[in-house]
Amino acid sequence: MRWWDIETVVGIEAALFPDDPWTPEQFWGELAHVPDTRWYVVHDDGSGIAAYAGVFAIPPDADLQTIAVAPRAQGRGLGRELLAAAVAEARRRGCRQVMLEVAHDNETAIALYTRAGFESLGRRRDYYGPGRDALIMRLRLAGEAS
Repeated sequence: MRWWDIETVVGIEAALFPDDPWTPEQFWGELAHVPDTRWYVVHDDGSGIAAYAGVFAIPPDADLQTIAVAPRAQGRGLGRELLAAAVAEARRRGCRQVMLEVAHDNETAIALYTRAGFESLGRRRDYYGPGRDALIMRLRLAGEAS
């Protein structure tokens, strides 16, 4: 992801997360830390940006900051591909686990993470606002002690 992608990414963000989308300033702030502690990627399907993901990684831990697929591109496996790329980047950076928060009622995302090997650790009440809880999930990477 580069600065010139932010306008498009913010549009996708608003379509997918209308109650609490990331702002351009949030994306600028994240990109300011690439490559030191952040890794951000976009997928262009020939019609423009179709998906994006970002990781915050300070070994031994990584946090999946964001992952999203534009409505027009959903159902093609892009989320799975970007998740795998994000996990691979965390592993490359020497992380032993990847953490994330996901809306407790986002069944599609929870299924994606579960299929990728993430386990639910608990719940954060009101994480996304009043009555909008998050599940905390973790993926242990190969070689991590239990």
